[in-house]
This record gives sequence, C-alpha cells and structure tokens, in this order.
Amino acid sequence: MNKLTKITKVGCSALCGSLAVISTANAGELSITGGAEMTYMSKGAATTGNPIGMASAVTFSGSGELDNGWTFALSIAELDGGGYSAANIDIGMGGLGSLNFDQGDSGNGIAAYDNVMPTAWEEAHGAGLSGGVKTVLGSGASQNIMYTAPKMFGTTIALTYAHDYGTTDIADKTTKSSSDGIGSSYDVTVKINPSAGTEILSGLNLYMGASTIENEHGSAQEEDQYQGVGAVTYALGPIEAGFMVSGLYNGQEDVSTGYHSYKNSGYGIAFNVNDDLSISYGQYQSRKAGAAHSDQILNHNVTTEVTSWQAAYTMGGASVRIADVQADNVLFDSTVDQNATIVSLGLAF
Repeated sequence: MNKLTKITKVGCSALCGSLAVISTANAGELSITGGAEMTYMSKGAATTGNPIGMASAVTFSGSGELDNGWTFALSIAELDGGGYSAANIDIGMGGLGSLNFDQGDSGNGIAAYDNVMPTAWEEAHGAGLSGGVKTVLGSGASQNIMYTAPKMFGTTIALTYAHDYGTTDIADKTTKSSSDGIGSSYDVTVKINPSAGTEILSGLNLYMGASTIENEHGSAQEEDQYQGVGAVTYALGPIEAGFMVSGLYNGQEDVSTGYHSYKNSGYGIAFNVNDDLSISYGQYQSRKAGAAHSDQILNHNVTTEVTSWQAAYTMGGASVRIADVQADNVLFDSTVDQNATIVSLGLAF
C-alpha cells in the first residue's frame, strides 16, 4: 500500500517555562495506509439475499529508534466503524531478538501458522464460505507477549505467552479477567528455511507450532487444552505447493455428548502466471475425533471439507479476485453441502 500521510515529530517543547524541556528530535514517524474492498457473492442454490458487500480498513504505523540502536514500532489496524482488530507494539533488540506486545485478534503464536498454504487470494476456507472448519489459534486469541529469537542457520523460534487466556484489549493501568476457569497459555513456533546456501532449497520452508492452555482447578474444563500444527511449503520458479496438518484438544473428557478433539489437514498449490496474474487451488478439512462417552456419536463422526479455486489480477493499487468455493458436510452435518462464487475488487492507498 502507498503511504497517504507521513507525520514526523521533531524539535522540543516546554510548559510554562517551569517544566523540563523534553527533546523529541528524530523521535520517529507515523504513516497511514489503508484500503477498501467490494465483493459480490452468490451462494448457488441457497438463498443469497443481498450479494453486495463492502469493507474498509486503515492502519496506523509508527516507528523510531533508541540511542542504543534498538527499534520500536506501533501498529493499529482500524476496521469499519472505528473499531480496531489488532494493535501491537514491537521492540527490536538487535542481536537479542524482539518483543511484541499484542492486543486483539493477533497473528502471534501458532495463529501465525494456522494455514500457510500458498494461495492466489485467501485460504480455501477464507474467501467467504468457511464450512465451519476448525483452525488452531493458541495465544493469538488473547492479549499476549511474543519473544522472537534472532534467526540462526535459517531457523526462527518464537515463544508466546498470554497471562489470562481469552482476555483481549486491556487498557493501560487496568486489569481484566476472562472469568472462565482457564488460565495462562504458552505457544512455541519454529520456522526453518534449510537452504544450506543452495538455490534449489531456498524455496523450502518448514513450520511447526504447539500451544498449551492451562485449566484452573474447579472449572468446567477438565484437562489442559492442547493445539499443534505442522506444515511444509516449497516454491520453485512460478509454482509453490504446500501441505499441512493440525489438531485441537479442548480438555473436556467428561462431556456426555460431543467431541473433545479435531484433526485438520490441508494442501494448496499456486501458479504465478506473470507479475500481475496468479491462480491457485486449495483444500482444507476438519474431522471430529474423540467422542466423549458416546459410541453413537463416535460412529457418526463427519469430516467437513472445503475446496477452492481462486484467481487474482493486480493493476497498480487495484486487485480483482475471484474464488469458487465448495463446502461439504458444513458444520459437520453430512446432510448439508454448500457452494459459492465470490468476486472481489480491492483498492489500496
């Protein structure tokens, strides 16, 4: 996105001559970027209603540098109606790595690897028809702190911590509790690019992540929750392909009806026809597993599957995208299948 506005703070200030002068020379800069999107969605044989949708977003990005060479950055993503989806402060500590303090719905922890499959536009389940598939989220569902170690031998390791899982958007000088009997959460993620200095392996990336969400004594949740994900992608020239698996366990072993686990898998392949046009095909599926004390449910477990063909064409600051999505066994119901075609016009500024 092109920068619309740049605000640079310089100079110094004094209040009534009695306060100390605070120097802010070269304190940093603030930039504003944004975009708008218009979509048309047809749900096939299902009732579509009004097929025309619109969204807009503005992101404020601030950055600066300390005397010791450390850097800091602020990002606030504004959505329609003035609400923000995420805000974070990132502190770069040079050879010591970086710290990220995040509010809202974030891409920290294993949420960053929930689906890294190559695609022309969105994940197979993310273009407008999700089918109700499950994805891993970990500490990304909460206000969290993530430490990222310096990259070594093509490997990046990050540790993410949420003090009270489920709480978000905590203002300064305040506290907040989710009051749901769930305690802290801990994520570890690893990304490896084992190129070993060779061109043939430079496009190979390995992703791994795990999350633990603590149960507090006396809550409805009986055991700690666990989530995990693993993926591999490989790009060679204009083609990129990938495969992933993930799983979730919600800790509720004694539920008389329902499931306590979900197993997911997905794959994708994308082809860049040229610098402006790309096409892709992807699939993502979730399967219920671990029925709790109910053989009847166990015998009727269902896999929800979403597949999607997509194409995207870019013309400067405008992008035209189209997706054809098929969802089978929606919300794990073997009697419900859906399909949709989504056309999008995105404008960046």
